[in-house]
Amino acid sequence: MAIADVAEYAHLTPEEVDEIGRELDAIRAEIEESRGAADAAYINRVIRTQRWMAAAARIGMIASAPLPGKVRRPVVAASAVSLGLAKILENMEIGHNVMHGQWDWMNDPEIHSSTWEWDTGQPAEQWKHSHNYIHHQFTNVLGYDNDIGYGVLRMAREQKWHPVNLGQPVYNALLAGLFQWGVALHDLDLEAIRKGKKDPKEMKRQLRQILRKGRNQILKDYVLYPALTGRHWRSTIKANASANLMRNLWAYLIIFCGHFPDGALHFTEDELDDESRAEWYLRQILGTANFEGSRLLHVMSGNLGYQIEHHLFPDLPSNRYAQIAPRVRELCDKYDIPYTTGPLHRQYGQVLRVIMKLSLPNRLTSDDKPPTGTDVTIEHGRRRQEARQQRRRELGGWSRSDQASA
Repeated sequence: MAIADVAEYAHLTPEEVDEIGRELDAIRAEIEESRGAADAAYINRVIRTQRWMAAAARIGMIASAPLPGKVRRPVVAASAVSLGLAKILENMEIGHNVMHGQWDWMNDPEIHSSTWEWDTGQPAEQWKHSHNYIHHQFTNVLGYDNDIGYGVLRMAREQKWHPVNLGQPVYNALLAGLFQWGVALHDLDLEAIRKGKKDPKEMKRQLRQILRKGRNQILKDYVLYPALTGRHWRSTIKANASANLMRNLWAYLIIFCGHFPDGALHFTEDELDDESRAEWYLRQILGTANFEGSRLLHVMSGNLGYQIEHHLFPDLPSNRYAQIAPRVRELCDKYDIPYTTGPLHRQYGQVLRVIMKLSLPNRLTSDDKPPTGTDVTIEHGRRRQEARQQRRRELGGWSRSDQASA
């Protein structure tokens, strides 16, 4: 089954597919040429705001330690909320987007994909491989994209069912609450380890990185800052844990709503054969979903409410996605291509339904998505991708082979 056989754009002629690619390339070129001082001011303002929020939260917890309990408790609670929002902002709108290279054009060594290390459990080097390269190149390709369920959940009917999937509602809740640690293990490729396909040396190298980063995160939030609040260290630990839980739940919600609502398609390995750049664009549109909301909601979600635009142009500044989205939707309407969007609560309701239904064998549930024309069963986890085509240039110049030779 070739990519041209995907029902949602089988009506397009090869010339129309190429024209769609040219029009999207033109949007990219226009945004690249217009980047400037206003964009730089935006990201610097967001970073300053995030750092002030985090500093205010930490200072609030420390300064409130000598105060009476009836005063201290609300201050600590407010500080926990401020810290949680700061962590969300750092992970979503800053860290994720900086590491995509969205701000590399500024040539600022402090806001650059090669130097940024974010406030979460996964080392930046591993994130840029598992996310920028694997996920963005092989978006929703069964057997390749490990974001389909994060190695924990069965999220496609084509994935082979196992009795262990009956526990999906529990696994889902645990993944949401511990999301930063689930992501931390993402690039290890647990399925490859289980099947004995993982290079032992590489596995040890990655584990050392993860343990070092995880240790630093735990020491910062659960040892150092609590120690600074003296005898009230327990309440500081609770506040920090609450902030991390806020961030974990929010990041999980936003990411899952971008890839698993109704309308976001899955693809097979065969559909990658001879895939052109224009067809790659089409796969990004059909494999992702947007959600609607206010400007504040979009900023706090890393502008991933524009997930379609992010996957089309992952290295363009996130503050431009709102400007790009109407043009992409107009292009989809012009060529009768689905453009999946809806309220955040509805998108997550659809995701939750998928998680619950796919905990059961296919024969016990109905299929909510249109037929793909294929009846393939894919083993859980991704296959090895070394023989696949090279990454698209917008996925960044960083690669593990480059790291190893540096």
